[in-house]
Amino acid sequence: MELNPASAGFSKHKLDRLQTHLQQNYITPQKIPGCRLLVARKGNVASSLTLGLMDLERNLSMRDDTIFRIYSMTKPITSIALMMLFEEGRFQLSDPVAKFIPSWSMQRVWVDGVGDDMTTRPPKTAMTIQHLLSHTAGLTYGGLLPGMELPVDAAYQSAGVTRTGADTLEDLAKKLALVPLLYDPGTRWSYSLATDICGYLIQVISGQPFDAFLKERIFEPLEMHDTGFSVPDAALSRFAACYVRGPDKRLKLQDDPKESPYRLQPAGPSGAGGLVGTIEDYAKFCTMLVNNGNYKGQQLIGRNTLKLMTQNHLGKKSLAQMAMGGFSETSNEGVGFGLGFASTIDAVASGTVGEDDFYWGGYASTHFWVDPAEELFVIFMTQLIPSSTFNFRGQIRNIVYGAIDESA
Repeated sequence: MELNPASAGFSKHKLDRLQTHLQQNYITPQKIPGCRLLVARKGNVASSLTLGLMDLERNLSMRDDTIFRIYSMTKPITSIALMMLFEEGRFQLSDPVAKFIPSWSMQRVWVDGVGDDMTTRPPKTAMTIQHLLSHTAGLTYGGLLPGMELPVDAAYQSAGVTRTGADTLEDLAKKLALVPLLYDPGTRWSYSLATDICGYLIQVISGQPFDAFLKERIFEPLEMHDTGFSVPDAALSRFAACYVRGPDKRLKLQDDPKESPYRLQPAGPSGAGGLVGTIEDYAKFCTMLVNNGNYKGQQLIGRNTLKLMTQNHLGKKSLAQMAMGGFSETSNEGVGFGLGFASTIDAVASGTVGEDDFYWGGYASTHFWVDPAEELFVIFMTQLIPSSTFNFRGQIRNIVYGAIDESA
């Protein structure tokens, strides 16, 4: 990969701070095992870093083609895929979800209590596909993520809702039909399993299995050959280990690549968090996004549709005003949410540069952002759970934007 920071409008000296920062502050003290980072602007790759190890136990170096668990960075891909069907006239954003999943017509909304003492009522508004895409549907993660303890959690557990992929998408939808909503659709925001249901809607509306649709409509056109819901045996040597921090702040193995559930194709591929892939593959997805939906002459998603997706769909409010639950892949102040992407709507309130960008991250501390005004995208990948452990996004953003130098 040829690097050209000057053509991308960067000061090489300032951009080199990325490697120094990550090496000195995270890799040398073993706060993370290793990482990959890619910065591209104006069609040029300005920085591509491959640092540290991808497997501490086996002493395996990080590779340019290392395969990572991208978890919730799956959500923007699923959202783009669903909106491809929107562009074909197959549904409207205002369509009730129950139009395509009839069992959801009997949903209830939590009022008070927990478990058998829970009081519920009919929703005041019908849940729409727009609500699912914007995480305002009233669904949650059902206690499956830290910091998300909510009064409806027990109902998710009683219904047998899990994130293992053992259920088909149809079975997952049937189970979620039994779970009360946390609030009336459209009134609040909560990080949730909604994008898994978006994956099921793709299957129902297109008539294709969800994973087959992604392969045909996104992965093959974008040449994302290493992206999928499982790691084939031939690629196992490139699959990174995943870690958590122990009580002593030392890295502890969380998922051994050779014993990982990602070695098996799930019965119900998760559109919310099931994909694995390389940074090069995700860079192709981001190249399409920064080019208004176009990749090598193919218009995968319309420019106006992408613009709609990256606008704030929270009624001119921020996540700070709308969010319920303590876990998200972004901060809340000055941040809005569209159809599958967060966006910075107030740089002063958020304390960051890059207003009108759009972005998301994954549970194992991966993240990306696209800044259309700067013709910029940045992707960072490591494997440390949870993503809230360190503020990689904020630190990398400051260095990247500080290194832009049009006189370079």
